[in-house]
Amino acid sequence: MTEFARFWQQITVTPLAPWLETVPALIAQWQRETRHGQFKAWQNTIEHLPLMTPYRLDLLHGVIAESASPLSEGQKTGITRLLHGLKPWRKGPFSLYGIDIDTEWRSDMKWERVLPHLSPLAGRTILDVGCGSGYHLWRMIGAGAHFAVGIDPTPLFLCQFEAVRKLLGSDDRAHLLPLGIEQLPPVAAFDTVFSMGVLYHRRSPLDHLWQLKDQLVSGGELVLETLVVEGDEQTVLVPGERYAAMRNVWFIPSAPAIKLWLEKCGFIDVRIVDCSVTTTQEQRRTTWMETESLAEFLNPQDPTLTREGYPAPQRAIIIAKKPE
Repeated sequence: MTEFARFWQQITVTPLAPWLETVPALIAQWQRETRHGQFKAWQNTIEHLPLMTPYRLDLLHGVIAESASPLSEGQKTGITRLLHGLKPWRKGPFSLYGIDIDTEWRSDMKWERVLPHLSPLAGRTILDVGCGSGYHLWRMIGAGAHFAVGIDPTPLFLCQFEAVRKLLGSDDRAHLLPLGIEQLPPVAAFDTVFSMGVLYHRRSPLDHLWQLKDQLVSGGELVLETLVVEGDEQTVLVPGERYAAMRNVWFIPSAPAIKLWLEKCGFIDVRIVDCSVTTTQEQRRTTWMETESLAEFLNPQDPTLTREGYPAPQRAIIIAKKPE
């Protein structure tokens, strides 16, 4: 079972200390109630992975770990087999001792779009909401963050994160907690809060924006990345049962509408810094994620539409600040 003792110890004398009153019990409850049929197998995979100490660790240009000498073919085959046991891998990629985890999402492409618009991350404490396997947590550390906390309640993502962390030498500058943001006490302790690929999954998007704001220090920065549609500040798409094969998509606003929402929630200096159509180079099927991906989610006769007939996925990056 994944342990969180080091995390509790690290936050004891920080502004995150109030979490100790409630969050350990919430995680203990999550551990008791997790009933995914493969969870024990995933935990066993982590146990069987070797604890590695990278000779070279590059988190600035990717998530890249290298050893002083190449792994033997037996070592490489054994680690690869274990990591394949944690499929599907959706967010990455990772390059670990010559083993390339070619994930469904080229999350490095998103990071390259986001990074130029951020306030410097050096020395910052960061929260990444809906962090998946934690790929961006490591890139945040590579950009100089002091401490990065990710939250995502999906059991597989926790196991993928812990597997990568073990291969990075149990680096304790980044942690993933299997919780949703609605479960977190509003501690106003984070210099930067990221919410990437989450807003359209929320039944109440404005409540989500308030929850993000409650985690920021005064003057802190919000980085919001989400699906958008073309239109003015009154434009919001409300899909039917599915959007691009996803069931739980509630609202897809225009970027100007999100800007207005953020301002109504009290954010200032709201900037739309990027809008990009998602391509099949950025999201695609691989040997590490073998089920349907973006190419299958689009209309085969008109790739500007989803297979349900909605506008094809377009994503915006919006930066905002919490007032001092």
